[in-house]
Amino acid sequence: MSPQNLRENLGKVRARIAAAAALAGRDVCAITLLAVTKAQPAETVRAAAAEGLMDFGESYLQEALPKLALLQDLGLVWHFVGRLQANKTRLIAAHFDWVHSVDRAEIAERLSRQRPYHAPPLNLCLQVNVGGQATKGGVPIEELPRLAAHTASLSRIRVRGLMCIPPAGVDIGRQRAAFAPVRQLFDRMNAEGAGFDTLSLGMSGDLEAAILEGSTMVRIGTAIFGARPSLQS
Repeated sequence: MSPQNLRENLGKVRARIAAAAALAGRDVCAITLLAVTKAQPAETVRAAAAEGLMDFGESYLQEALPKLALLQDLGLVWHFVGRLQANKTRLIAAHFDWVHSVDRAEIAERLSRQRPYHAPPLNLCLQVNVGGQATKGGVPIEELPRLAAHTASLSRIRVRGLMCIPPAGVDIGRQRAAFAPVRQLFDRMNAEGAGFDTLSLGMSGDLEAAILEGSTMVRIGTAIFGARPSLQS
């Protein structure tokens, strides 16, 4: 992707976020744009950083680690947004600032235990499974409070809020209906003292619905970078 196309795409995404925030009566500055850069080369991430992006998301550890090393001079904030495997937690705990997809106590415990003591606590979002999707990760809604309470007791992580990946849908009403239960959980748990500040909802196709439902962080890949390139040489 050329820098010009990247700049144009990023401008369109920022305009969409601003328009949705205005429609919701929200301050656009309260919404973080997380650029999802899986399958994007380091030079593309560097170009995106030059356009003012600071938060970047990766899903595949083997691909991400060399990229993080090449870009360490930029001081970027790295988010792991993929599904978590127990055998990958040590490297994730050592190299990322955020993890968005925690849905099991075992994973949270490993991340806390393996987080280096010279680093600040690892920021976590708990992934909620909406709609009972068997193919998606996430803790069932009814089990979330127990997981949240246990995770909050761990010493080397900080639970920041909730995340979900809703069923695909093109109708904004249906998109909002999928996000609404997570927003309601977020509000209810905060009323009970959870102290959450992050609602990681929305991707390229549904960011407007997510912002209308209170998202504080949208995870955008395709709308900024286009279709993911093949990793084959």
